[in-house]
Amino acid sequence: MMWILIIAIVIVAGLVIGMYSSLVRLRVKCDNAWSDIDVQLKRRYDLIPNVVETVKGYAGHERETLEGVVAARNKAMTVQGPAAKAEAEGMLTQALRQVFALAEAYPQLRAVESFTQLQQTLNQIEDTVQDARRYYNAIVRDLNTKISVFPSNIIANMFNFKPREFFAISAPTEREVPKVSFGAGAAQ
Repeated sequence: MMWILIIAIVIVAGLVIGMYSSLVRLRVKCDNAWSDIDVQLKRRYDLIPNVVETVKGYAGHERETLEGVVAARNKAMTVQGPAAKAEAEGMLTQALRQVFALAEAYPQLRAVESFTQLQQTLNQIEDTVQDARRYYNAIVRDLNTKISVFPSNIIANMFNFKPREFFAISAPTEREVPKVSFGAGAAQ
């Protein structure tokens, strides 16, 4: 009877250790995935002033649009947490779309090689951010599920594991097509 009790204790201890270890692995993966997003967003933030300066040289009178991009960039750089960051990123994406829509009205700007390269680089970074966001959200989903389901929820509560926020589109403006006006009487 004593052996059965010892074996049962060893099995329970092994299960607890295994569940705790898997929760820790998922938490570390979440932190790593968020770090990957942060690196890509920093690359994006560093590139935006170059885009603004290039556009300013050809479409300087579109001051409001360019100032909107700078303001959105500054806000996105300062907010913390996935939900707030996602909202700020949505606003920044919308502002960038307006800048690139401006380029359609200025053929000389579209012909500038540095602008085209900046636009391509930003598009590549956007794709990388989307991939990193999908990966992060998948890891968050796995961690949040493990924290919520029995019996790992008992271990998660014992060791104070908290669910993570998803990095998702929350701003309705990011889902909209940008509206750009090129002066009085222009079609929108």
